[in-house]
Amino acid sequence: MDTMRERFTTVTTELLEQDPRTALVLADIGAAPFEEAARRHPDRVLNVGIREQLMIGVTGGLALAGMRPIAHTFASFLIERPFEQVKLDLGHQGVGAVLVSALGSYDWPTGGRTHMAPGDVALLDTLPDWTVHVPGHPDEAETLLRHAVADGDSLVYVRLSAHQNAEPQPVEPGRFLTLRQGGRGTVLAVGPMLDAVLAATEGLDLTVLYAASVRPFDGAALRAAGHADVVLVEPYLAGTSNNEAHQALADLPHRVLGLGVPRAEHRHYGTMEEHLRAYGLDAAGLRARITAFIPR
Repeated sequence: MDTMRERFTTVTTELLEQDPRTALVLADIGAAPFEEAARRHPDRVLNVGIREQLMIGVTGGLALAGMRPIAHTFASFLIERPFEQVKLDLGHQGVGAVLVSALGSYDWPTGGRTHMAPGDVALLDTLPDWTVHVPGHPDEAETLLRHAVADGDSLVYVRLSAHQNAEPQPVEPGRFLTLRQGGRGTVLAVGPMLDAVLAATEGLDLTVLYAASVRPFDGAALRAAGHADVVLVEPYLAGTSNNEAHQALADLPHRVLGLGVPRAEHRHYGTMEEHLRAYGLDAAGLRARITAFIPR
């Protein structure tokens, strides 16, 4: 099976061939797979070098010129480092773009803290009108990427990860899927957290929802699940979507537990699996925390 990032390369190369409005802006990282596309479309595949603020500025300029630009690099360099440009050159200018990240919260621990961005979605939540997709499988990444590029002039963030589920789900942008139904509570698994959540909740009387799109938040699906106790399991900063869940259930008595990457920095390298275990985001850790919150 290919990775989400490899699927991104394949799909974006195809979109560049098919639609003269599509453009790609890179900041050196990830440029090698697009060398042939850059030769074929030198005016629409632009590598600005290690200048992430410029990458977003160029993306905004292309959008102002009527293009549908895609900007791509690691999450920490796509959202955190050039955040002022994301806020001003895109949002304030009123133009659309597709930002596609690689790596995320814990994908490459040997890269250190500079290559981890668990706060990226929370940071985008401070800005209006962003759609955020968090696919859990390369097939889902392709579906959501194609939808994002075709989605007019909207602002879309597609968060790709090396962490992925074994099987894809039939995702629909902006909608949660109901994978299991139970009577005692609801667990919402976001993107690559699904496999661990399914293993953690095996045999428990719980509803499991799946989200590959988190903004806008599908509050109607959460309400329809009909439970007062809700656990959110996200592959980024713990509690990022807590307020969205509270708003969806504002007129009902409810409790929300947000599980994800803790605020405290995990100052070790190791592997992605070791980081997930340290954060309590493996199946065993999730089961212990879920059953403590929603007793059997």
